[in-house]
Amino acid sequence: MTDTLTIAMAQLNQRVGDLKGNADAMLAWREKAGDVDLALFPEQQLIGYPAEDLVLKPAFQQAAARELDRLAAATADGGPAMLVGSILSEGDALYNIVALLDGGKIAAIRKKHELPNYGTFDEKRIFASGPLPDPVEFRGVKLGLPICEDGWLPTVSTHLKRQGAELLISVNGSPYEIDKDDRRLEQVFAARVAETGLPVLFLNRIGGQDELVFDGSSFVLNADGAAAHRLPDWEECLRITRWNRQSSGWVCEAGECAVWEDHPADIYSAMVLALRDYVDRNRFPGVVLGLSGGIDSAICAAIAADALGPERVWCVMLPSRFTGQLSLDLAAECAQMIGCRLDTIPINPAVVAFDEMLAGSFADRDVDITEENVQSRIRGVTLMALSNKFGHMLLTTGNKSEMSVGYATIYGDMAGGYNPLKDAYKTTVFAISRWRNAHKPRIGLGPDGPVMPEAIITRPPSAELRPDQKDSDSLPEYPVLDDILLGLVEQELSVDEVTAHGHSRAVVERIERLLYIAEYKRRQAPPGVKLGSRNFGRDRRYPITNAFRSG
Repeated sequence: MTDTLTIAMAQLNQRVGDLKGNADAMLAWREKAGDVDLALFPEQQLIGYPAEDLVLKPAFQQAAARELDRLAAATADGGPAMLVGSILSEGDALYNIVALLDGGKIAAIRKKHELPNYGTFDEKRIFASGPLPDPVEFRGVKLGLPICEDGWLPTVSTHLKRQGAELLISVNGSPYEIDKDDRRLEQVFAARVAETGLPVLFLNRIGGQDELVFDGSSFVLNADGAAAHRLPDWEECLRITRWNRQSSGWVCEAGECAVWEDHPADIYSAMVLALRDYVDRNRFPGVVLGLSGGIDSAICAAIAADALGPERVWCVMLPSRFTGQLSLDLAAECAQMIGCRLDTIPINPAVVAFDEMLAGSFADRDVDITEENVQSRIRGVTLMALSNKFGHMLLTTGNKSEMSVGYATIYGDMAGGYNPLKDAYKTTVFAISRWRNAHKPRIGLGPDGPVMPEAIITRPPSAELRPDQKDSDSLPEYPVLDDILLGLVEQELSVDEVTAHGHSRAVVERIERLLYIAEYKRRQAPPGVKLGSRNFGRDRRYPITNAFRSG
């Protein structure tokens, strides 16, 4: 029996499907940890998380088993033991597991019991539930190993306490959501400590994976509920924690407690890290986007520059006859402030050509929104041509407010490979733009100073597809629209309930109708980082054909 333990918490990024690369990275971080007893790694760190249906492929399961054996063999050198998250196939069942690797072998395996099946999680369709796990004995210490959701609910931790666990180690793949870092520590795992009287190590990963981004924000809570360590958000980190057995139980020596980002800095960093990993891991040389002189495209250009560096960001101004000189000037100034390339490609020759092509078919019809959409689609075709020719991924720049009500052109400004603003309402876009003009994110690669002229933030939003057009011609002012959408989308309120917040019933009914009929557009929209609890696609999955109206 030992009276001291040194445990290394490796808060790492990962790449889904890169089994050898992930294993090599864990071995490198194990070596970096030095003379410790145990090195911890996040949930499913070996295979990447979430691997979704990739884990159902037999060849993938076999490759994961081989890499886990290789990691186990590496521990024969007498160095640190490893706690590694992976998968295990037994007969017809597949399990989400953690494996204790020690002395050149797999010393113990524990299977995840609580399988999340809400929001972004779909584990019950993929994995079998393991039995309530018993503690694992390591160096004479009984370790409880709740895997992610096992620690978010009381059942597993309470069972582990009853079975003699002395310390809870919870490895996680917990995606970022607004306010989630504080909720994990102050509510969820503080409750596990209070219920069991045991200290907890919470280890999470960082990095982007398709529409998810992981913020890290790992921590250690002692049995009295006090935080002994807080690891930084958004950055890889190795933290050595030192533990002593006292008469009251195990106590972690106090270490550094990082300050996690507040709003809207955390939202901006989520966008930056998610875009960086999406572009780099899909091997794009950079990104291209239309820069209009408006706030949405300006902040997307800034996010891209902070994610990739300004030299990998290519902006294109695509003016029509409705584009004002102010928009041209603001776009040029914005690109100069960011330090990225800006080209100008007027679309009027293509607009004239389309007018001539369609003149016979449209002869008995008035000019309407169709002609506006043609302009948007010409821009989309032009930007996609640049993307195809040079390899840069096309960013779309529509915000969640617009996407909610269909204020976007399918195959036009919705065309592209990724949208940083997909889960950001327009009022959030204003907030992060003001924040970025005053601050540079810790993980940013862009310029130190402001990234857009103040006039971009203060001017009335406009698509500039017809003379003197403003967004407010078609939509309520954005603070009103966003408050209605927060009720209808994020809170799933009825028309009556949203109206009770002080909104016009007619307006709420109209917004609900627009929300429902735009579902077919959103199904064809590019991916984008999840920020809240009800993003379109992963969380909120509505039928396209839908006759229900709550009003």
